[in-house]
Amino acid sequence: MNLLEEVSRLLNAYAKAILASASDSWLLSRCFGRDIKGAALAWSNLEDSMTLMIPGRSVQLEAILREPETQTPRATAVLCHPHPVYGGTMNNRVIYRAAKAVREAGLVALRFNFRGVGASTGSFDQGEGEKDDVVAAIDHLEKKYPSLPLALVGFSFGARVGLQVGYRDTRIEAMVGLGVPVGLHDFDYLAENHKPTLYIVGALDQYCPREKMDSLARRFPTTSKLIWIEGADHFFNPGIEQVQTLIVDFFRGLRFSRSSG
Repeated sequence: MNLLEEVSRLLNAYAKAILASASDSWLLSRCFGRDIKGAALAWSNLEDSMTLMIPGRSVQLEAILREPETQTPRATAVLCHPHPVYGGTMNNRVIYRAAKAVREAGLVALRFNFRGVGASTGSFDQGEGEKDDVVAAIDHLEKKYPSLPLALVGFSFGARVGLQVGYRDTRIEAMVGLGVPVGLHDFDYLAENHKPTLYIVGALDQYCPREKMDSLARRFPTTSKLIWIEGADHFFNPGIEQVQTLIVDFFRGLRFSRSSG
C-alpha cells in the first residue's frame, strides 16, 4: 500500500466514525469550519477525486478505488466505462451509479479510464488494447485483494470489451452488462456464458434493438437474466435509480465461490 492509499484509508475511516458519532463535532468544526456531517461528506467527495495509476500493457491507467462504507468487503468489481471517442470516462453517470451500487452490496469498486482517457496514457485502440486495460484492472484487484472474489460491470462500450474479457477470464465470477450494444457488435458468445450475469437495458435504447436482444436472451443459460427498463434510453434517462437498485440486489443475492475471508 503506497502513502496516498494509506492516508486515504485512515481519513476515510475517520470520516466514517465522524458520521456515526457526534463526539468529535467541536474538533471538526474548528478544523473545517462547518458542521460535523458536512465535513465528513466533504472528505467523501474529495476521496472521489483521488486517483491512482494502474500499470497496464505499455500504458498507465488512471483509476479510483473505493471500498464499502459500512461493511468489510466481500468481493471486488471492475467497472468499465462507455466509448472513449464519444466522451466516455470513469466518471460517467451510469458507471458512477453502478460503482455506488456495488459498494452498497459490499464490494470494492474499481473505476478506471481506458487508455487515452483522462490521465491514462496511450491512445484509443478500437477496443483491442482496451481489453488489455480491463485485464490490468482485474490484475490490480487480484493483487490488492487476493482472497476476494472478482466481478465485472460494463456499460455500452465498456460492456462490449468488459464482457468479452470477463467471459474468458476465470477469475471473474459474475458480471453485469448495462446498455449492451447488440445492434452494433456480435454478442453471440454470451449464449455460452454460464457465469451469473445480469443484463439491464433501456426499452428505448437505440443501440440495443429489443427484438435482437430478446432473441439472444432466449439462448442464455439459466444463470443469466435480462431486465428491460421501460421508458429508458441508452443512458437510462429515466431509470438510473432502478438500475442502481437492481445491481445492489443482484450482488447481494450472489454466493461467490471464492473465500471472502
